[in-house]
Amino acid sequence: MKSRLHVRMLCEGAVLVAIAQILSYIKLWEMPWGGSVVLSMVPIVLFSVRWGLGPGLMSGFVFGVLQFVFDGGFAIGWQSIVGDYLVAFTVLGLAGLCHNMKNGIYLGTLLAGVARFLVHYVVGATLWAEYMPPEFLGLEMSSPWFYSLLYNALYMLPNIAITLVIFLLLAKPMGKYLRGEDIALS
Repeated sequence: MKSRLHVRMLCEGAVLVAIAQILSYIKLWEMPWGGSVVLSMVPIVLFSVRWGLGPGLMSGFVFGVLQFVFDGGFAIGWQSIVGDYLVAFTVLGLAGLCHNMKNGIYLGTLLAGVARFLVHYVVGATLWAEYMPPEFLGLEMSSPWFYSLLYNALYMLPNIAITLVIFLLLAKPMGKYLRGEDIALS
């Protein structure tokens, strides 16, 4: 039985990471220096909440590698690759901390989204600071921390909101799958 569940988890993880990669090509909006509004958080958060922290972190890491390799790898050095791709997408797996919780899909989305935002925020304020423009959104930029906050919030807040809305729309027809109740029945 354990072996069967393990195979199911690996297969589901592979399919959902592949779906996330495909969804990442459908950009609803893209920022000039990287970052975009896409639906790719949905499958990674879903997998993480269904299977837990360890598998969730691994799926996020694999997705981060795929993002760097296949999405053009917009980076300024190895530190940016590690921060903006490997760490930023791995932390989506933190949604797995909400595994087996009644409304875990929503809390997991918030936890994963905020964690990813924080990673991009720190990387943006430190590694990308030298690329800060003198003006952004009609505001004079004097602090890379403020610039990174604005820049990363512009695409991460919509990503989090869209992911929450999708899960809210799926709650009634697919609730047992969002909560992972179908796994317990296997």
